[in-house]
Amino acid sequence: MRIIPRRIELGKVRNSGSWVMLYGRRKTGKTFLVEHFLEYDDYFFVNRDGTVFDRVSGEHFTHSEFVKLFPRILGDGCTVIDEFHRLPESFLDVLHSHAGKGRVLLLTSTLWLAKRLLNRKSPLLGVVAPVKVGLIDEREILVEMSRELRGKDLVESAVYLREPLLIQPFKPPIREFLATYMHSAGAMVGELVGEAFSEEERTMSEIYEAILRGISDGKHTSTELSSLLHSRGLISKDNPGVLQKYLTTLVNMGILDKRLVHGKRRKKFVYTHSSPLLDLHFYLEAKYSYTELETPVEFIKKVVDALIPRHVERFVETLLSKVYGFRPVRLEMPDFEVDIALTDFKKVSFVGEVKWKENISGNELGRVEDKLSKFKCRKVIVVPSEDSLSKTPEFIQVVTPDELTRLSKESLYSTYPTYSG
Repeated sequence: MRIIPRRIELGKVRNSGSWVMLYGRRKTGKTFLVEHFLEYDDYFFVNRDGTVFDRVSGEHFTHSEFVKLFPRILGDGCTVIDEFHRLPESFLDVLHSHAGKGRVLLLTSTLWLAKRLLNRKSPLLGVVAPVKVGLIDEREILVEMSRELRGKDLVESAVYLREPLLIQPFKPPIREFLATYMHSAGAMVGELVGEAFSEEERTMSEIYEAILRGISDGKHTSTELSSLLHSRGLISKDNPGVLQKYLTTLVNMGILDKRLVHGKRRKKFVYTHSSPLLDLHFYLEAKYSYTELETPVEFIKKVVDALIPRHVERFVETLLSKVYGFRPVRLEMPDFEVDIALTDFKKVSFVGEVKWKENISGNELGRVEDKLSKFKCRKVIVVPSEDSLSKTPEFIQVVTPDELTRLSKESLYSTYPTYSG
């Protein structure tokens, strides 16, 4: 059984005070984290019908019975309430009235509660410390999976195994595994964000899904997405401002990533999927409606092969940004694009290209050298192996999977002194 300790998230929970709320999209490992790595005295799970199951004693309670029980169990021990958003909203007032007593862990996967918690008018603001549990950190999954895999296979597997739900069923090679998995479980993958909406937001779910499909289909700015949704009759006006509340919610929940476009006078942002698995799913839906039409595994495999380079590119960019403490941005240059751009405050301090292929010709390498020569900062080219290069580039550092693993280990040990992976 593979177990990724999630030491980074554990450290945040343990250092966040006595009342903590773990939130994030479904299947990111919130319950697993609590069950296997944190100590608790009481564990209550709220069923869909609002009844409460005591996983320690095996008893069941109605909502009113649980509200009466809750103050009496607060003490020196730790109380866990999983899926607590299923309780009536009035329970937030109950929490507020008993704030600071004992130790409480709240778990939720809903968008509406995340919005309320992060809003200045939130009834929980100052009562609980929010800890977002998203995908596994790029550095940690790379280090942990390096016990099983090496080289190109290690990096490609780590890209997708950031999704905790893939860790146990995974069998290499990753490309074949992904194709088979999407063929059999594609509909389930789409539901990873389905339960994030409360009942009153069901009417908005079409907008959220259209945004997610649009991003996978190459629409990365609010302007592009606004035009797309307006053309489909999902919003009344072609106005990017209308979409901001939806985009903000998806970013806050860890479903989307937001990047600043560097060098623009007016702030401009681009949005991408945080999860390459979800990006793959919504790309297949947007282009081929693969869960509605019979789609062969071989066809899905071709799409996987096509998307892996861009997913590796995002993975490496984010990993390096954490290693060096820089912020990833999007560079919009008149004649070319750069795969990796990291800034230190307002200065571009790190650029790179990802060439994820077996053979990189001298001409292609020359174009990379010419492009990166325009920047006076650190430059890298990321390749699956040094053997992929026809020659050694000048003035550009070659970064391989072994180097990425080494950098990840050093970063984890220096940033998190208790890390012992």
